[in-house]
Amino acid sequence: MGSKWRKVKMALASNLCVYVPTADADDSPPHSDGFSDVGLLSPAPAGWSVGGSGARPASPSLRLSKSFNRSSKKTCTICLASMKRGEGQAIFTAECSHSFHFQCIASNVKHGNKICPVCRAKWKEVPLQGPTNPGPPLGRTRINPVNWSNDNSVMTLLRPIPPRPNSPRHAAAPIFPTPEPTIFNDDEALDLKFTNRPCLENSNLKRVLVKTYTEVPAVPRFSAADDFTVLIHLKAPASVSGVKSSNTNQGPTFSQVNQTPRAPVDLVTVLDTSGSMAGTKLALLKRAMGFVIQNLGPADRLAVIAFSSTARRLFPLRKMSDTGKQQALQAVNSLVANGGTNIAEGLRKGAKVMEDRRENNPVGSIILLSDGQDTYTVNGSSNPGGRKNQSNYELLLPESIHGGDGNPGIKIPVHAFGFGTDHDASSMHSISEISGGTFSFIETEGVIQDAFAQCIGGLLSVVVKDARVILESVNANVVLRSLKAGSYKSHLMQDGKSGCIDVGDLYADEERDFLVSVNIPKELTSYETCLLKVRCHYTDPLTKETVNLESVDVVIKRPEILGQEVVSVEVDRQKNRLHAAEAMVQARTAAEEGDLAQAIGTLENCRRVLSETVSAKSGDRLCVALDAELKEMQERMASRHMYEASGRAYILSGLSSHSWQRATARGDSTYGSSLVQAYQTPSMVEMLTRSQASLLGSPSAQRPVRPIWSFASPKPR
Repeated sequence: MGSKWRKVKMALASNLCVYVPTADADDSPPHSDGFSDVGLLSPAPAGWSVGGSGARPASPSLRLSKSFNRSSKKTCTICLASMKRGEGQAIFTAECSHSFHFQCIASNVKHGNKICPVCRAKWKEVPLQGPTNPGPPLGRTRINPVNWSNDNSVMTLLRPIPPRPNSPRHAAAPIFPTPEPTIFNDDEALDLKFTNRPCLENSNLKRVLVKTYTEVPAVPRFSAADDFTVLIHLKAPASVSGVKSSNTNQGPTFSQVNQTPRAPVDLVTVLDTSGSMAGTKLALLKRAMGFVIQNLGPADRLAVIAFSSTARRLFPLRKMSDTGKQQALQAVNSLVANGGTNIAEGLRKGAKVMEDRRENNPVGSIILLSDGQDTYTVNGSSNPGGRKNQSNYELLLPESIHGGDGNPGIKIPVHAFGFGTDHDASSMHSISEISGGTFSFIETEGVIQDAFAQCIGGLLSVVVKDARVILESVNANVVLRSLKAGSYKSHLMQDGKSGCIDVGDLYADEERDFLVSVNIPKELTSYETCLLKVRCHYTDPLTKETVNLESVDVVIKRPEILGQEVVSVEVDRQKNRLHAAEAMVQARTAAEEGDLAQAIGTLENCRRVLSETVSAKSGDRLCVALDAELKEMQERMASRHMYEASGRAYILSGLSSHSWQRATARGDSTYGSSLVQAYQTPSMVEMLTRSQASLLGSPSAQRPVRPIWSFASPKPR
């Protein structure tokens, strides 16, 4: 009993409101079987051991002192705001010795969370905030554990916290309305003053760059070809125009990027909180969401959807001002894992937020994370090879996203993240593919924040909207045979005289490569042939203006006698990329049908063919990366168990990356130094650097940008 009274005395000396256990309570704080959330969110204090039962004092003699040393940090682990004396906020110290703002923890308890968000201990006594009792005056909030009477002799010893002037930082605000509205038209109004005038200086640097390459520079005049390849190369403008780094191998620093006007984002996160997310997974998800929230700007808006057996809008679409960030962090930290996995309902709520919003930011996107399989919408019927019916996956997406019956949908990409080895990679890949997003495979739990960082690094750097490439034949005898554009929608006219590719949005410094096959007629009167005219137009997300670029002509020389033939490395490397992607599709098909030997053989044959190409022999980095990726896929097909656990997801995330030519997280790495990562932009790398700095506890997140490999086509020779 002496230790219990010491707690009371220390509480009086520290001017804190604390919970004092009853005489029959256990002296030692309870511990859960899982890891501590806070052990993952912040470094454990010295003298604490971290193990399977969470973070706890190394010895009973240190238990009390260490818990108060921890509280001396004066930080509420729910809202991440300070807990200092005299701030007018009641402080609740639980039976496990962890302290929180009373308002924050009462919100958790109100929504059914009776587990300590720090150590996962189950509380026998919980803070209650009666809605009908007037209670004490402002600044004198009383904390009454369950079954404690107001005349309890111990409770009368606790001094109330003295009041202080109102502080907007700690102003109590509801996290989300209850009950949930039927129409989500309560999005926070946009700042109408947010305007960006186009900068005339270095205006050429802010335009999309269009280049063309032919597989060979010349074809003999009196020869013809039926399958001649032309490469169309696009590169988006940089996020920081006119800013040059002192190191030519480095891009702009994050401070420079932050000071540059960019298109604000409406982001909806749809998060799996089913029972399988309990423990470390949920803690890491909260930490990753905290990173996302802290890196959004005041003009960006965020909404949070949580789904398990059902779905609810945990946080409405709000601007990420200081107050908005604090409320969003509160909402995320109140997440509790239980129930089943209803991905379709979560996406329906997420799409509804986008549909019902009264105003739109220039960029909109949905992030979906799940570690399981939808057990409510997609039926369990399988083909002989073990594959679920592909058409059922469309049921997971609301029609407002994928369209139907002539409805184009709202065109909101869903970037899907498969978490762990038990998620349904096929459904997550289908969701992203149909909506125009990417699929990332998070194999190692600790990579989740980096995966989110890479994604928002791109979303926060959109510089091109609704880009379209138009191709026209300018020679009566030249016909377009085919367009190879990956997952991008392309259309070729029946007469073969024109075609178009819908490129959509581009991140800063992002590149796109498309291959066009044409025929080459004989040339009897000229020493050159003009094949195509390439045009491009898009919308500037800042100015809302339509930008029409000057057309580019594709011309080849027609000498009578051809000298030594020089094959374009630029065209050859893109042919290799498409060949590798086709091999991945074939290997996956064979693996799903149970023939892993054939799948491995397909990948091996592709590696052999790539090694004999001109670009591979010249040491092209993209070819080296493709070979490393194909080899990794072979290793993940060594057994049926390995393929089911990680091989399928690894291949699908690779296909997503190559088909959209956009970086995805694959396996356990998102580093630009990985040979697998071929599409990272400087903005993505910089955000990854910030993520790593925060995970390492670095006081400064503005480290130099790591040099990344550029697989861009070099200047034409």
